[in-house]
Parts: sequence; structure tokens; C-alpha cells
Amino acid sequence: MMSGSQLWAVDVYGRGFSLWAAEGRWRRAADLLLELKRVTGSQHCCWGIGCDHQVYLHVYPSQVPIRHQEETYENQRWNPVEGYTDTLLPTDRWQWTDELGLNPQPLHSFVLPSANWEWEGDWYADDESCGRESSETGGWEYAVDFPATFTKEKKWNSCVRRRRWLRYRRYKALGSWAKVPLDRARPPPEPFTDISCGGWDMSDSPEKHIYLWAVSQQGKLWFRTGIRQQNPEGTRWEPIQVPREVAQVSAGPKDLLWVVLWDGQLLSRTGISKDCPKGSSWELVHPPNQKGAVHVAVGINVVWAVTKDNKVWFRRGVNSHNPTGSGWISIGGEMVMLSVGPNDQVWGVGSDDRTVYFRHGVTATEVTGRSWVAVSAQLDGSESTNHSSVRVRSEASVFAGEVTAPSQGSVLGCDDTDIPKPRVPKITSDSFISALVSDRSAPAPDPPSAAHPNVPEDNQVTSQESDSSILSPSSLSDGSETPWSNVDLEEMKGSVPSSARSSVATYPIELQHNTVVQEELPPWAWVTGGGCDIDSSSHVDLFNISDPGPLSPSITPALSALDTDTRTKGAQQERDASIEKSVRVTRGCMCWWRDWTPHQWEDVSVTLEQVTGAGAQTGDILYLYYTHDQEKKYLYAVIKEVTALVPVFRDSLYTVAVYMPERTKQRSPILLATPSQQDFNTWLSLLNESCCASRGLGEHPSKQALWAVTCKGDVMVHEPSPSLEAPAQYLPCDHMFWRQVPAHLLCVESNSLGVVWGIAHDHTAWVYTGGGRGPSAQGNENLNQAISDVRSVYIYENQRWNPMTGYTDKGLPTDRYMWSDASGLRECTKDNTSPPSPQWTWVSDWAVDYGVPGGTDKEGWQYAADFPVTFHGYKTMKDFVRRRRWARKCEISLTGPWQKVPPIALTDVTVLPCLAQCSLEQVPVWAISEKGDVLCRLGVTTNNPAGNSWLHVGTDQPFKSICIGGGHQVWAIARDSAVFYRGSVSAHNPAGECWYHIPSPPKQTLRQVSVGRTSVYAVDENSNLWYRQGLTPSYPQGSAWELISSNVCKVSVGPLDQVWIIADKVPGYPSESSGTVCHRLGVKPMQPKGLSWDFGIGGGWEHLSVRGNSTEAQRVTPRSPMPSRTQSQVNGNVVGC
Repeated sequence: MMSGSQLWAVDVYGRGFSLWAAEGRWRRAADLLLELKRVTGSQHCCWGIGCDHQVYLHVYPSQVPIRHQEETYENQRWNPVEGYTDTLLPTDRWQWTDELGLNPQPLHSFVLPSANWEWEGDWYADDESCGRESSETGGWEYAVDFPATFTKEKKWNSCVRRRRWLRYRRYKALGSWAKVPLDRARPPPEPFTDISCGGWDMSDSPEKHIYLWAVSQQGKLWFRTGIRQQNPEGTRWEPIQVPREVAQVSAGPKDLLWVVLWDGQLLSRTGISKDCPKGSSWELVHPPNQKGAVHVAVGINVVWAVTKDNKVWFRRGVNSHNPTGSGWISIGGEMVMLSVGPNDQVWGVGSDDRTVYFRHGVTATEVTGRSWVAVSAQLDGSESTNHSSVRVRSEASVFAGEVTAPSQGSVLGCDDTDIPKPRVPKITSDSFISALVSDRSAPAPDPPSAAHPNVPEDNQVTSQESDSSILSPSSLSDGSETPWSNVDLEEMKGSVPSSARSSVATYPIELQHNTVVQEELPPWAWVTGGGCDIDSSSHVDLFNISDPGPLSPSITPALSALDTDTRTKGAQQERDASIEKSVRVTRGCMCWWRDWTPHQWEDVSVTLEQVTGAGAQTGDILYLYYTHDQEKKYLYAVIKEVTALVPVFRDSLYTVAVYMPERTKQRSPILLATPSQQDFNTWLSLLNESCCASRGLGEHPSKQALWAVTCKGDVMVHEPSPSLEAPAQYLPCDHMFWRQVPAHLLCVESNSLGVVWGIAHDHTAWVYTGGGRGPSAQGNENLNQAISDVRSVYIYENQRWNPMTGYTDKGLPTDRYMWSDASGLRECTKDNTSPPSPQWTWVSDWAVDYGVPGGTDKEGWQYAADFPVTFHGYKTMKDFVRRRRWARKCEISLTGPWQKVPPIALTDVTVLPCLAQCSLEQVPVWAISEKGDVLCRLGVTTNNPAGNSWLHVGTDQPFKSICIGGGHQVWAIARDSAVFYRGSVSAHNPAGECWYHIPSPPKQTLRQVSVGRTSVYAVDENSNLWYRQGLTPSYPQGSAWELISSNVCKVSVGPLDQVWIIADKVPGYPSESSGTVCHRLGVKPMQPKGLSWDFGIGGGWEHLSVRGNSTEAQRVTPRSPMPSRTQSQVNGNVVGC
């Protein structure tokens, strides 16, 4: 808390108190006759509404006086007889005017605006109007005529002259409450019932303007103009149009303004700026619950509210770009009102005990704080007695384990029976406060001894004793216990000596004959923290906390009357109940790609708002605030709707692509970038954690997860739900959430037992060990290991032949770049080509690549008739162009839960798909080496996913694709595109016996195969998807191929025969969206080919594996009983699941 910070509060008797950080005690206002209802503070002054419904102002004392300069101009004209005189022409301005001469301003027209001002001296002529000293001229300025420019020099044609007269008035009511006068020559506004000031931080100028808002009894809203440092009272009141009657108003230090309506609805003011402080329009905001709002408190970027049931609520997403916010969050505690300080610190008054509370733990990140803490300051001033005891209220009694009612106090002493404790009422309505501070012709320092306020039946219980008097705090010291009459008493449950309630803290205080008896704190009615500037990192003694747990607000007096154990148990229950939702905010600056004209990067402010706590159903939200055409705008993304966070590297910026369902369909994700890799990693990790937490996902993927790989080598996973394969209400593909797993691979395969294998670009095999797999199951928690991958970056050197010089790098104007990528559309030279991202580093130099498909000559050249046609490795008479590919290797290093499987380099791998409830001693894993050999991994289990050794399976030729399906069905494709089926494969004979040749589709060559439980799919070199017909247990090789679809890159068939593909081109989507995840719909046992495709996320996805997803959809009707049959033996293998 800053040394100059000041907290103001008003008790139920209308007495105003201030609390300075340096003093730590409540000090009553010097004006004992003043009774206030509402107060609102800033860092320089405090405003209030008195019991007479008039506005009062308290300006804090300062060494610099508040002075206001009044000025007027004396005008004269020259004539040949008298010289310069005050006799002017009829067309001239008045003798005394303002600077422009438009308004008359004689000296006697200047009067003090109120009794709070005084003149510092008389009028005097300003002799420095032109900025230099001139005692000879007397301050006169000369000109040809009044509209002309005035100068100090008198010329022969100077027919008119003028000089400025000054007089200063000084504000004399510093440090005291002074009534703000009514506007002169204007009808007085209606009596005010609420007031709020703000806006002083709206401008960066040294002179701070304060904007004052007030609510009248008729529900109208008023705005005070002209308030500044030299004129603290302002100029006049102006009405503001509001569609409904207003009950309460709250203004923030900047451009936020909210009001509460009579019907409990809320309005937010939009369009407020330093050029338009009154705003432009209203937006309706519904209350948090059906009971309606009764109070709202506004800060810089926060809005708090209290409903009619005294519940506290926090408004999410509030910002100057979005003043209305996005939703309400329930916060623990019950309050009657709240106040927000300059740093969004929150103060409140408890609903039961009327104690001033402070929201502990509010920071720029934890915007809702963690707990309510009672302010432990005492009243300044005490009474002396002759008792030989010391009675001091301990702060620790409120905060350290033992909880007592703050309104009663907890004392230390050797004699607690001298001064009996009064019973504290439970004040249930503001009607009681209004009655106590009602209008009086002659207010007294203390409340009257008899008062009978009119109490509404729906808000307050009427008293049964009409002849009783109100108990005032000053009557507590006479030793008598005066009953409360106007309000219901909350009866004590028991009478316990004060020693049982003594604090656990002790203070070494010297005993004196004159004992200090601490006066009890009064029930508070209002508090304002607008002028209380608290640094969240500073140490404030007024609300120190020894117990880090949340503290219960508004502890009832009955609770403090119980014994220590019962009271501690009740306090713990209050703590548990107070652990509600909280909001954590992370702010930063990023670059956002505007995907419409002018298509450029824009600097934006990014805010991630996360909700935590019990029952937090509302998800986290990501906000993007930007300015377009000098208009504040914003975008937002609900984290629970984010479908993927894909890191990319674009325009030398570290970029993350944020996908959502609609943007997934449009192939237009939100692109956010940072120039620093550290900032990028921080934000990406934060967004990933938020996405996973909003969906209840763990740190590691489950065994049923779907795995995918992008063209950048990023590994993505999706946690399936039963609705993913539901026949009726399936989960659309564009709603699937994909998250990244630390790795860099070329392909990944898995099964439902948790065995996951992957192959990197350098053909190294890896197995996943996270989530209880592998060594983690044996108690080894250090799962992350160093992961590396090496890949090649390719560029092409292009040349064209001409009769004079042969092949040169001089091409035609229509030719591609002479150094380009594979498409020829982008120029790529050796110098300007970089690794895929800054995570990669070069590990070799550029070299000619001789392993290009189609072959090369001895120098690495390929030839063709023109660039768009197919290239070959030999030169003919018609080949006018040639190219050769250059390669350079780069390496990436990272850490993750993966284990390397040496030493054989692999090109393809497959794992047996099965149901999750299946029990296998060894999990079959087949692979193809870089040389084309077929391998079978032995010793693979869930605890040892890497296995023990490789078993070589004999083949007549090298292979390129292999897959094992249900019932140990092994299908493979050779490099010459011949299809084979491995017979007699079983758990006891993992390598099988022999290969059966399967005919390929007519005139097609297959490149990839995938086998499910009873289905076999394959993809040919022309990207066509084929289905194998006629598979039966007795004839597992099938009978024929059937064309299903085109534009398919890869296919994956799951253990339930579900079919997923990576599509090359999707109808209705942008042409550049190659590599799209698609799901085959309508797949059933009687319809294994399905009916249609559902398109999901896409744009650079190369591999997909659904072979671990054995989560069956919930059946609406019970499954019909399966007929009993014996399993058929085919080639020594049981075909079935």
C-alpha cells in the first residue's frame, strides 16, 4: 500500500472514517456534524453524498495549493482628441471581454464559485503577455484593429490596444468535507442517491481529469463536467440519457462504466474515451442470476457484482475493447457492496457482520484473488479507565486458525469480565442504513436515542419493541448492555468466557495505571478503495495472513459464541465453502495475421482467461484486442472449442495456428506469432495446458488415442469418445481436438494395449513410454529422454538447352526459377534456403542427390522435354530441359517420453489391433527395414513395448508396406507393387509359414495397405482407395478389389473396422488444403464400405493411425445374441478377434 493511499468508509450511523496506510487506524472525519450515505474516492480527493442528498467533496491536503486563474481583457481605441480611451465604436467589442472579445467580462462579474474558495489578492495587469518583461508598456498590446494580431510594439497605425488582467482564487477547504455548490443559472438536479468517480487514468497527460457520475432519486444519471486539479468542484451537472431507471453507478479509473437498473439488470457504457468522456451508447448485460443485481463495482479491467442474495460475482473478459465482458463467475463470500481500487484490488462490506473485507491475492494474473480478509485496523481514539489491565484487539485472532467475528473483536487481557460484550445484530437490508442517516434538520454527533424508520416489508423485519432506542457505539463503554430495537437480533448459541476466545498471539505491552479500552468497530455501510493504491507484492500489516487457506467472509456473531473446537470446525466449513471459482489472467503481446485486406501482421494484445475451482463448467477464453481504423475491436476463441494448436514457422516468426470448427472448415486458422522462441514456447505450453485442462485430459495420451503426423514431423493425438464412431450422432471430424506430443517422426502406429511405435525421418525406430507404458510401469519416473531426427532439405537446379551454348541457367521468361523447389513456383537458392524452423540446425553441406525417383545420370541430372512433364535419368534428342536435386541434412534435438530401438533402420511398422480387454502375452509388431526386409519383433509387451529382438521373415523381393490386422492377418506390398498375404501367422507361430500372392487392381499399382478386423483397404500410386471384397474366415485372401474413392494419400483401418484416411484434395475446400483427415461414415458389419466421408482438420497432415481406438459406440438397443460357432482354422491360424 502506498504511503499516500487512503481508504474511506461510512458506518451505519453516517459517520465517515478514513484509514491511512502509515497510521493503520480508522480516523473519523473532523466534521462531527456531517452524515454521509455514500462515498467514492480517487487518489487526490473523495466525494460523498450526505444525508441531505447533497454532494460533498474532500480534497486531500497537499503542500501545493489549488489555485485558479481568472483573466479578462481591457480594450481601448485611439482617437485624435483624447488618445487611447475606453470609448469604443459601436461595432467594437466591449470594454472588458475575454481574449477573443466574444463575451463581456467586467471585473465585478467575477465571483467565487462557492464558499470553499477565497481570493488571493486584487486584480492586476499582466505585464508579460508576450513572454518578455516590459515595465514600460504597462502590459498593453497594440494592433490596427481588434481582429488583427496584437504585438508589444506601438506603431503609427496602432488604433487599438488591450491588456490582460489577472486574479487568483485559492481553494481553502483542503482536508475537510465541503458541500459542492449548485450550478449557477441552472435548475438544481434531483436529490442524489449514489455517486462514483473515475476516468483519471484515461489520458496520459500530466493533468488528470476526474469524471463524476451520480444517480438521482428518480433513477436518472448525471455527469459532472469540468473537474480537474485546479477546479476540483467541477463546473456543472449534465443529464445522461438512460433507457431505464438507474439504481447504482460505478466508474473505473479508465473507460469502464456500469450501472445497475431498478429491475436488477445492468448496463455497460460504450464509446468512452478521453475525447468523449460521457460515452456514446449502452449495452444491456443480464444479471448473474434470476434474483437480479443490486451493486456493481468497476476497475481497470474487472467488473464485480453483488446480487440480491448477497452473492459475489466476477465478470469475465472485461476490457476497454470489450467493456461488456463475456460471462459471470461465482466467487465465494456474501457482501452488501464492493469497491475496486486503482490496481483492481477489491474491498467489500460483509453482509452478516458488516465488517470491511479485503480480497487477498489479487494480482495482474490472479484477478479474482484467493480469499476475503478482514481489515484489522482499530478506531483512532480510546477511553481511559483505572483498571490495571491491557485490552488490545489482536490481528491474529482474525487470521490465525481461530476465527472470531470481526465486528465483535477479540481481546487479550487478564480480566475479560469487566466490560461485557454487546450482541451484534445481523443487519439484513440497506433500509436500516438509510433510516439511520435520513434527512435531519439538526444532525447530532451521535445517533438519536429514539428513531422509528419506515421499514419495507419485503426487505427488513419490523421490530417488536417500538419504544426501544438505537444502540450507539458510544454507549458501549458504560457497562450496560442496551438491546437493539430496530433490527432482529441473531441470538447467541452459548455464553463462553472471553478467555476461551483469546487470541493465540501475545504482545509485550508495558502495563500502566491508565488502561486503554479499545472502542468497538461500528457496523459498516459503505467503503471505497478508489484512492487506496495497493501493490500486490507489498507487505501490508492491516491484513496479514498466517493461514494460507481461504478465510470466510461475514462470519456470524453466533459462530464466535461457540467454543474453540466448534468455532474452528465451522470456520473450516466456511473455508471449504469459499473455495469457489477463480479467474487467472495471462496477458502478453503477439502478432496476429489479418486474413483479409490488407493481409498483414498486426500487433495485438493477447489475454488468456482461465477459470479454476469447484464446478467450473465455463471454459477458458483467449482474447485478441486490436485497433482498426481507430476503433477498438477484439476477437475471442473459447478454448474448449479449439480443435488444434499447430506450430509453424512463417515470415521469420514463431507461429502457432489455432484451429476451431468453423476455421477448420475454411482452412483458415488464427495465426499468432512471436519473434522470440522463448515467448512462443511459453504461450504454446500455456495454451496446450489450457486446452487439455478444459477437456479433462491427462498429461499423456490414453491407450485408445488416435495418432497423426504432420508434414513438419509434429506428432498429434486425439482422445476418442464413444460418440466418435456412433452411427447416429457421431462426433464431426472438425470438432476433434488434436494436441501435440513431444516428438518428430515420419509415421506412428499404435494399438489399444498402449503399444506405440514410430519411425523418424532418418528411419530410426522409437517407442512411446509415457502414461504408464514401458519403464514407467516399473516405477521409473524419468521418462523424458533425448530425441533427435535428421531429415534432408531439397532444392532443384534447373537448366534449359539452346543451340549456342547447350544447357545453361538462362531460361525462357515463362520458365521456372533456375533454383527452385520441387514445384518450381518458389525460388530456392543455396544461400537463401534455411532449415524448416530455427529448431533445426545444418549438419552437412549441399550435395547432389542421386537417389531421385526416375533415376539420374552420373552427374545427377534428370531430363525432360519441358519442365511440367515427367523427368527421366537419360538424355534424348527431344529433351530441352534438365534438372538435378541438391540435398542438405539438418538435425533437430528435443526431449520426450520415447525410447530408441536400435539398430535396424525402418521404413514401415505395424502393430496388431485388438480390443482393450484382450490379453496377449506378446504383442505382434511387424516392420520393413530400409533395405526392404520384412521383420517381426519378438518380446513386445505392454511393460516392454520395445521388445527384445528382430526375427527376419524371408521374402523373394524387397517390400515397402506391411500391415497386420485382427486374427494375425498380415498383408504386405512389395516395391514392385505386388500384394502378398502371409499365411499361418499366430501367437505360437509369429512369423507364419509362407506368402500368398494377391492380384492387384487392374492397371493399378498399390503402395500402402491397412487391415482391420474383417476389412482390408489399400491405396494405389494414383491416390485411389480400394476395398478387398470376399474376405471370409475360410478364404482370408478375398476375391476382388472395389474402388471406393479417389484423392486418398493414406488409409488407416481400426480394430472395429472403422476407416479413416488422409485425403489429398477435398471437394469444396481450398486447393492448397492437401493432407486432410477424413472419416468414413456408415461403416457397419453389414455395410463395411460405409456410405460417405466426413472432413476434418487438414492442410499438411501426412499420416494417421486409428488402430488403437477400440472404443465402441453406446448402443441404443441391446445387442442381439451371437450364434455360437466354432472358430475356423485357416493355415494354422484362427481367424477372428
